[in-house]
Amino acid sequence: MAESDWDTVTVLRKKGPTAAQAKSKQAITGAQRRGEEVETTKKWSAGQNKQHLVTKNTAKLDRETEELHHDRVPLEVGKVIQLGRQENGLTQKDLATKINEKPQVIADYEAGRAIPNNQVMGKIERAIGLKLRGRDIGLPLEAKPKKK
Repeated sequence: MAESDWDTVTVLRKKGPTAAQAKSKQAITGAQRRGEEVETTKKWSAGQNKQHLVTKNTAKLDRETEELHHDRVPLEVGKVIQLGRQENGLTQKDLATKINEKPQVIADYEAGRAIPNNQVMGKIERAIGLKLRGRDIGLPLEAKPKKK
């Protein structure tokens, strides 16, 4: 029995505190009370958003004189949509329902705020019967002969 020592105790599977637990305010104050050394380091620029730093590319963009923006629907097209809709006795909501779009889409197209989408423009053309694209904007839409 000389090999076993009754005064020492071996505890198996006891884990130390995790990193988050060791960094908690409670763990730090407990270590300070016990007189243990606590090392603190100040992180520089921690928590700052690095995206707002000026780089060469942003400076080049600032010097750029050309205005970059999306093309909008011309007001002429908006007026044609409005006139065609009124000739057919439709409200913006009725036209939107007819072409399966939201009423706000029609309002944006009529006010010239929308970015033109050929699918939506085609739906509106067919619904009001007027051309909205090309040279002859505002003319009646010609029915294409059906292929046999």
